[in-house]
Amino acid sequence: MPQPQEAYPALDEPYPTSDPVPAEPALPSPSLLLVTPTPNLLTPGARPKILLVDDNQDELLLMRRLLEEQDFDVVSANSVITAIGQIAAQKFDVLLTDLHMPEAGDGFAVVTVMRHTQPNVLTLVASDFPDVRKAMDTILLQADEVVTKPFDVLRITGMMEKTRRARRSPAKTIKENAASILDRDVAILMQRWLRRVEQVRELAVLALAPQERTANLPEIVRSIPSRLRDVREIEAIDRLSPAAVALGKLRYCQGYTAPLILQESRLLQVSIFETIQRNLATVDFTTVLPDIMIIADEVDSQFKQTIASFLTMKGRASAAGAVFA
Repeated sequence: MPQPQEAYPALDEPYPTSDPVPAEPALPSPSLLLVTPTPNLLTPGARPKILLVDDNQDELLLMRRLLEEQDFDVVSANSVITAIGQIAAQKFDVLLTDLHMPEAGDGFAVVTVMRHTQPNVLTLVASDFPDVRKAMDTILLQADEVVTKPFDVLRITGMMEKTRRARRSPAKTIKENAASILDRDVAILMQRWLRRVEQVRELAVLALAPQERTANLPEIVRSIPSRLRDVREIEAIDRLSPAAVALGKLRYCQGYTAPLILQESRLLQVSIFETIQRNLATVDFTTVLPDIMIIADEVDSQFKQTIASFLTMKGRASAAGAVFA
C-alpha cells in the first residue's frame, strides 16, 4: 500500500548558512499587488521620504538613524508584506531594500511592486554580498542601483538628483511570461529546491554534496522554457531529454529509489510554481494558467524518462548479479 506523502516542509533556513533565521513572511496575494499606480516625483527642496526595508532589526534601526541624520523622512518595514502595505498607503521618493529577507531575491519583490505603483521612485537594492552586482546584470529587474553593505548614506542624495534629471516619463511595467521568469531565475530556483530536499528526512539521509544532488537538474529546468515557447500542447509526445536520462543513471549510483526520485520531482514543481508566484507583480496573467499546465506536463515527462533510466540501470545490475550468483 502506498505510504501517504509527507507534507512539503516550510523553508525556515537559507542555504548554505546554518544560522537560524526568522520564519519567512507569507507571500503577498495578487489583490495586494494590483494597486492603482500613483506617480511620484522627487520634488526639489522637499524633505525626501524613504522606505527602508530590512528583516534584520539591528541594521534597520542603524540605517534609520543614519538616514534621519541626513534629513530623510524614514518609513521602515521588516518584511516584504509590511513593505508592500506601506507602498500601497504612502508616496515615497526612495526605496532602499535588503536583497535577502530571508530568501535570496526577496528584495526584488518589493522593487517590482514599487515600480508598478510608484514608477518614479529611486529604487536601491542593498546586499552583504559583493557579487550581487554581477548577478543583477542577469536578473533584469528594474532597480536603479545595487549597493553593497556597508555603503555611504550621502550617496543617496546624489542618486536622487541624477534620477530626477534622467527621468522624463513614468516607467512602464514590463510583463513577463513563465518562460522568461524561469530563464532568469534558474539559480535561485535550484537553491530553493535544494533547501526543500534537504529538509525531507528520507532524502537528507543520502549524504550528497549540493553539486551531486543538483547535477543535471539545471539542464532539465532550462528545457522547460523551451517547451513553453515551442510546444504548447498538453500531453505532447515526449521529447528525449539527455539530462533526464543521465539523472536516472546518476540517482541509481547514488542509492536512490524510484519513490525518492518522484519526491524530488514533486519538490521541483513546487519550487517552480513558487518562483512564478514570487513574480506576481510582473507576470502576464493572460498566459500564466496554461503555462502552469504545460510546466507540470513537462516536469512529468522529464522525470518519467529519469525513472525509466533508473529502472534500466537497476535491471541491468540485477541481471548481472544473477549471472554471477
